[in-house]
Amino acid sequence: MADLQAGIEELWARRGELTPADGDAATLVTEAIELLDSGQARVAEVDPSTGTVVVHEWLKKSILMFFSVRGMETIELGPFEYADKLPLKRGFAEAGVRALPGASARWGSFLSRGVVLMPSYVNIGAWVGPDTMVDTWATVASCAQIGARVHLSGGVGIGGVLEPPNAVPVVVEDDAFIGSRCMITGGARVGTGSVLGAGSFLDPSIPVFDSESGQEISRGVVPPWCVAIRASRRREYPGGEFFIPCVLVIKRLSEGERHDKAQLNQVLREHGAST
Repeated sequence: MADLQAGIEELWARRGELTPADGDAATLVTEAIELLDSGQARVAEVDPSTGTVVVHEWLKKSILMFFSVRGMETIELGPFEYADKLPLKRGFAEAGVRALPGASARWGSFLSRGVVLMPSYVNIGAWVGPDTMVDTWATVASCAQIGARVHLSGGVGIGGVLEPPNAVPVVVEDDAFIGSRCMITGGARVGTGSVLGAGSFLDPSIPVFDSESGQEISRGVVPPWCVAIRASRRREYPGGEFFIPCVLVIKRLSEGERHDKAQLNQVLREHGAST
């Protein structure tokens, strides 16, 4: 893999010259994308020793160059016709993935065994962990990293990030539950086992507060094993008083505690929120 990485870095230095006619470049870039598609490599991952997200920039560069070395082509699937540079993912049954009609995943994304795709979308570079549910109209955008046993509820938008290559993608860790119509973008992160209530918006500029202390915990990061909901805070401006969005941690869970749907709904209802 080191030789492949070195080759990608060399191509990146002359990326402005690449065209679909450059067969050698296309072969090299395709080899890198195949690693992503098969799950042998991933754009980003959490370093277990430090807890930080490590981005493998050369793989993001491969994705960016893939668009340069691919020409447009017509794709026909049943009665549908598409015009794109990238093929769609295939072989769901062999991979142990359940994909319902209306679901699509681009080649170069990875879906682990046990993933369920309702009518939804997964983009190139994304990684989806085992036994995760991508519910109806949810989107997992380019390079997003979704853990195992995660539930992305209906209409959830997981934002993508390709440029710059060192930008950290969205990370949703194992056993998280993301409520319907949440938007998580710009490299935000939801920790292991956490619940994000419906309609929450999370990006690196959004403060996360603790409801008990009133203190700001982080920006754009929901800590592990907690329940968080959308909220707002007052801010004074020359034009008047306005309410700015934030996220509020309302409950701490025991490590390893599974989400009991009835209890979770009760907690959220008490705070005027829902899943």
